Amino acid sequence: MVTSRWTAATARPASLRRRGPVLERAILDAALEQLSTVGWNGLTMEGVAAGAQTGKAAVYRRWPSKEDLVADALQAGLPSFEGAPDLGSVREDLVALCRRARDAMYSRPGVALRAVIHECDPTQAERFHGVIFEGVVEPLLKLLREVIARGIERGEVRSDADNRYVADVIPAMMMYRSKMHGSEWSDEEIEEMVSRLMLPLLRPGAA
Repeated sequence: MVTSRWTAATARPASLRRRGPVLERAILDAALEQLSTVGWNGLTMEGVAAGAQTGKAAVYRRWPSKEDLVADALQAGLPSFEGAPDLGSVREDLVALCRRARDAMYSRPGVALRAVIHECDPTQAERFHGVIFEGVVEPLLKLLREVIARGIERGEVRSDADNRYVADVIPAMMMYRSKMHGSEWSDEEIEEMVSRLMLPLLRPGAA
């Protein structure tokens, strides 16, 4: 058995020589890691620097505040919502899209985002409104409305269902049950929500 001599002690000097985008990526990753493990209240610039194996000054040179750092970390790490599912029925499309949203919620960036939403006071949260809305809420609602519009074309969905109130139901429900009931949204729970809540809401003839 060959034992490597490459230890943390020898690795650290190399990491300190990182520059530019490589170092910035390491700092942003460390910020996401802290958010997903200790939350917004536990995150410190010193802890992020330690996680990125760099000096605190390197963090402050790029981000003068914790809010600035977290906003950029979220923006860089959030998953993209591209292309609405097209599986032949509104039920299958909604289930697939909800699974995608669930996976994003429980990814490391998703956990970090929820820490910000749940722990920040209103003034702090305002700093992240644009990142959250433009990076998560707006893209997801756009895909939901695409699925609903396609269902209208197929005659599966009532013609007046393509509105922001209907589109808000799924993300609101998923966030509410995640926060208030600790639901991690299994595939079975997603299918039940779509079948029991969304399909009756969307079907032609629904009030």
